[in-house]
Amino acid sequence: MLTESTITTMLPVTDSERAGRFYTDSLGLKQVGKGEDGTLYFAAGAGAIGLRPMPAGAQSENTALSFEVSDLETEVTTLENRGVRFQDFEMEGLKTVAHIAEMGQERAAWFNDSEGNVLCLHQVLT
Repeated sequence: MLTESTITTMLPVTDSERAGRFYTDSLGLKQVGKGEDGTLYFAAGAGAIGLRPMPAGAQSENTALSFEVSDLETEVTTLENRGVRFQDFEMEGLKTVAHIAEMGQERAAWFNDSEGNVLCLHQVLT
């Protein structure tokens, strides 16, 4: 049953209005609802993203969500033009060039949302 379920990824946010603006204006997602507890819901692929109000510090230092895209460079440029700031890394096993890391059959770029959640864009190479 679960393999056919629609998934909603819940992310902690300290300021839902600020986070809502980031997901709408910077990421270009469409808000599709608001829960009684203040959670904002955004359409994303076959599922959704829920931005749930939580105390500061609830965010993870690890990637919370990754969007699979077909043209990573174009997506990075589009988001940068909307004010998104990508992270760059230079360490053993992970180095970015123009914000993009090459990892075998996958490429990825990371950024933080307005609340400190780590988000990723990734492209699977064929």
